[in-house]
Amino acid sequence: MRRPVSAPAGFKRLAAAVVAVAAGGLVLLGLASYLVSVEVARDAVTAEVRAVTGLQPSVRGASTLSMFPSPRVSLGDVALAGFAVDEQPFVADALVANLRWLPLLAGRIEIADVALVRPHITVRVGADGRSNWSPLLETLARTLRPGPEPDRRTLSFSEIRIADGVVVLQEAGRDTSEVLEGVALSLAWPSIAKSFAATGRVTWRDEPLDVSLAISDFRAALAGETSGLKLRIGGTPLKAAFEGTMGVRPTLKIDGTLAADAPSLRAAMSWMTGRPLYGVGLGRFALKARTNAVSGSVAFSNLNIELDGNAAEGVLTYAQRGRSTLQGTLAVDALDLTPYLSAIRLLGSDARDWNRKPFDLDWFDDMDLDLRVSAARVLTPQTRLGRTAVAATLRDGRLVVTVGESQAFNGLVSGSVALARVPAGADLRSQLSFVNVDLDACLSDLIGVRRLEGKGDISFAVEGSGTSVLGLTRTLAGRVSLKASNGGLVGVNVEQLLRRLERRPLAGSADFRSGRTPFDSLAVVLRIAQGTAYAEEVRFDGAKVRLAVGGTASVPARELDLTGTASLLAAADQPPAFELPFFVQGSWDDPIMLPDTQALIRRSGAAAPLLDAVSDKRARDAMRSAIERLGGPDGAAALRRFGMPSADPAPESAPTPPVAGPAADPAPVSATPEPAPEHAAEVPTR
Repeated sequence: MRRPVSAPAGFKRLAAAVVAVAAGGLVLLGLASYLVSVEVARDAVTAEVRAVTGLQPSVRGASTLSMFPSPRVSLGDVALAGFAVDEQPFVADALVANLRWLPLLAGRIEIADVALVRPHITVRVGADGRSNWSPLLETLARTLRPGPEPDRRTLSFSEIRIADGVVVLQEAGRDTSEVLEGVALSLAWPSIAKSFAATGRVTWRDEPLDVSLAISDFRAALAGETSGLKLRIGGTPLKAAFEGTMGVRPTLKIDGTLAADAPSLRAAMSWMTGRPLYGVGLGRFALKARTNAVSGSVAFSNLNIELDGNAAEGVLTYAQRGRSTLQGTLAVDALDLTPYLSAIRLLGSDARDWNRKPFDLDWFDDMDLDLRVSAARVLTPQTRLGRTAVAATLRDGRLVVTVGESQAFNGLVSGSVALARVPAGADLRSQLSFVNVDLDACLSDLIGVRRLEGKGDISFAVEGSGTSVLGLTRTLAGRVSLKASNGGLVGVNVEQLLRRLERRPLAGSADFRSGRTPFDSLAVVLRIAQGTAYAEEVRFDGAKVRLAVGGTASVPARELDLTGTASLLAAADQPPAFELPFFVQGSWDDPIMLPDTQALIRRSGAAAPLLDAVSDKRARDAMRSAIERLGGPDGAAALRRFGMPSADPAPESAPTPPVAGPAADPAPVSATPEPAPEHAAEVPTR
């Protein structure tokens, strides 16, 4: 029976064994370093790299062999043989090959993995789609093609690491190059399996990106045949993932599922294009679709897209054939246009004048667009629309938005708006029809006027050009028509005003800018030329009041200069009980309505003789007497308020001069008002 070994004795034996093994390893390492020279190691590494990849490395710098802490061979300044200095597709500061222990102890050099230190890879793509790497990839494909007796060296190492690399992509016909910096990748080489994988991080346009790539059949992919593909890119501006298949024969074809999202689509597009995109909207973005890419075009089917809180379904196609083109059809449940329309300001900051800011239509030249959108509900900063179908086309710098039908303003809207970029700024052409719409909401949204109530039809065809909204209004031309029924004119009660003036024609304290006048029918026809609207027909018919208006309106100044006649209606078979010519002047937002003072004076039996007397110096005293009869001390002030000349008030201390013969006895004033002359119903002139 063997005696048990004590713990101290066991540790001593273990330590002795470890020391013996270490000493043996050191002896073997020393022997290996003695048996393997640097030149032999360099040649063996280059031969094995060529056997695995089919590419012949050219070592232009110093080579070293190190055994501690692990055996490795470092080759300095490595390039690919057969290329001129200025045409090198690949250059690395160093190629470091880590060696396997056991083959090295047996006198053989086998690579465990390879590291490329600060490589510089240049890819030049020609007009025919081939690059300077195409022959190299063909060589690599032939090398990886399985044979009846594969070279054992092709199964040697399965990992290539890239540290602090740079990849430069140059395309024929472009002055700029795309550069990937800080490339740190780990490549899983298909030494045993046929798949290929790459993971790591790169920096593009100052944004670090996490990259993951997997190819299910690397040999087939290099040969141009269809192979499975998985790609994931993650960074601050954008995250994207694709899973599907890829092939390059006879042309590039990619088919699979794409998912992408970005906190700001505007920021992501600015980052990808290298140009700042100004404006509003294009915020939170997400996309998922079946993707098919063939020959420079990408089609998205079964598309689900979210942008600025709007979710849509449909199809999109993007093509890059000299000029970017986007086509598609989208369906939206609720479309919120607030983020986009808030940047379109027709009025200035004071909300009274047209916007003077110049148009910015440079983006019209960036791409072509053909997009159709249907929405169950549409939200704008001012109103809500119902079911809407819209088509937008952008081609050759001309944007055309066609409204097939929109349930807007409690009615229907259809027509088109065309905006083109021209040397003078912008050219606008629009034809729109509003059927049975709410006039108050419609006119408020279109031109900022809230004066009409009720339902009606509006149609207009206008055109103009200018560098801003204000400049465009100065050249505006076209026709506008409006028909309405059972509504009202807000801001004036014409019936009440007429009845007051019928009783007291010179009631200067009347307020002409308050109340509401209902109408049974309203018809307006305007002709616009050089920013001035001419009233060809304006008829306002109510149960008690009729208005006929003529004149002009300045679109740039937003001012009215109208004249008309207001009639107080009597029974159906009788002439109007009272007719009054009037003037409308001032801004669209707050116009002033004034009656024709001469007609009022004619209406007043006591003041009628003043029309002739105001021009006769000898009748001044008689005129003062008539004024005092009308309104006492306030009579002259009333006439002055209506724009009529009046006698200067005499000082209280001054005695009244004697009245001359004919003027001392004024004509008696009839108690019955004189009937209005026949021409009073006509549009007055000033």
